[in-house]
Amino acid sequence: MTASFCMDQVKGFLSDDEGLMLARYVVKGLDVGEALEIGSWCGKSAIYMARAAAGQGRMLFCLDHHRGSEENQPDWQWFDAEVWDDQAEAIDTLPHFRRNIRMAGLEESVVAIIGRSEKIGLLWNTALGFLFLDGGHTMKAALADYRAWAGHIAKGGFLAIHDVFPDPKDGGRPPFEVCQLALNSGLFAQIDQVDSLVILQKL
Repeated sequence: MTASFCMDQVKGFLSDDEGLMLARYVVKGLDVGEALEIGSWCGKSAIYMARAAAGQGRMLFCLDHHRGSEENQPDWQWFDAEVWDDQAEAIDTLPHFRRNIRMAGLEESVVAIIGRSEKIGLLWNTALGFLFLDGGHTMKAALADYRAWAGHIAKGGFLAIHDVFPDPKDGGRPPFEVCQLALNSGLFAQIDQVDSLVILQKL
């Protein structure tokens, strides 16, 4: 970690309590499989989780197309001009992600996977002990992520879902609906929650 690194400088939508909970369950999940997040943005959640994985001598896989979710696009609520690439005429969070991982001293503990999660999920064949879903928040995107990846979680592994708001007034519904889908499948049980982060365990 460089002397100038400060977590407060990393763009993200994660509370410190949520980050610390992710780290705890990454450690638990590594007993039964690998740890992977879908939706990295600029690396805030990855730093919490990669530190935990590194402490176990393991790595964190971070999957993102780095073009931003629907709500991050121009004229939408969560647009951030600092991650806009004029040459590409698109959002590009990858340089920010790479810089933050480097500044945190975690380059040897993070594997960045660039692409669409639903396509990569079809090719993935390694058991997961921990999966963090925080990608696109439309119903189509959230469902695609869940359907492509939930089956890779090993028995006893963990599924973390961010931005789960039971009350529509508090936020978008798709993560909540995906959480309910997982619970209603009979394959998962909720075991923990802090703020909008819900932790499920594979039965």
